[in-house]
Amino acid sequence: MTENIKDKVVIITGASSGLGEATARMLAKKGAKLMLAARRTDRLQALAKELELNESVIVPTDVTDRKQVENLVAQTVKEYGRVDVLINNAGLMPSSMLENLHIDEWDRMIDVNIKGVLYGIAAVLPVMKAQKSGHIINVSSVAGHKVGPGGTVYAATKHAVRALSEGLRQEIKPYNIRTTIISPGAVATELINTITDTTIAANMRKTYEQAIPAESFARVVAFAISQPDEVDINEVLFRPTSQAY
Repeated sequence: MTENIKDKVVIITGASSGLGEATARMLAKKGAKLMLAARRTDRLQALAKELELNESVIVPTDVTDRKQVENLVAQTVKEYGRVDVLINNAGLMPSSMLENLHIDEWDRMIDVNIKGVLYGIAAVLPVMKAQKSGHIINVSSVAGHKVGPGGTVYAATKHAVRALSEGLRQEIKPYNIRTTIISPGAVATELINTITDTTIAANMRKTYEQAIPAESFARVVAFAISQPDEVDINEVLFRPTSQAY
């Protein structure tokens, strides 16, 4: 499944761990040209070394800072001359009951999970419009389809990602740009480590006992990218086979 992946220029946010890291590994094996973005520079450096990539493809980026996201895209164009795929993967999940009023965490989730996606779209869209080609992959969640107690704000952010992605899909048809929403269930990442509410964290750890490897997400990304240019995989929802929620 390397067809239509080799030599594509792919930006991955949140590339320092979890879904982004696994995707970088898989796409590198398939010959993609990567630009790795995250806040943790040391983790990016280690990944680039492992994949035998130049340090020029590492761009420390906080997706809540619009200027940093714009710089990420500019550096990609400088390095490769184009952008074929943007994977808006960076995200947080500090779930809690609304009554506990973890308002600072709500703000952070909104900034990363919604504004970070919007900033990525805004930065890359002019480039892809000029190219008359491109592919924007936004990461939602099962929580973007279902709401459960303790996950209300997180679910709201992931519902927003789906709404933004669908609106984007309809608006960019004249420019030959593809869009994909990927909604994972319990996948083994560091995401649950962002939960500070001890009760919710304990419950979530039980759910994540059935988590599947992050490579499962990477395979979905590769599937979406590898399709012929006239095929647009708009949405994929997947879970562990054993996951009921």
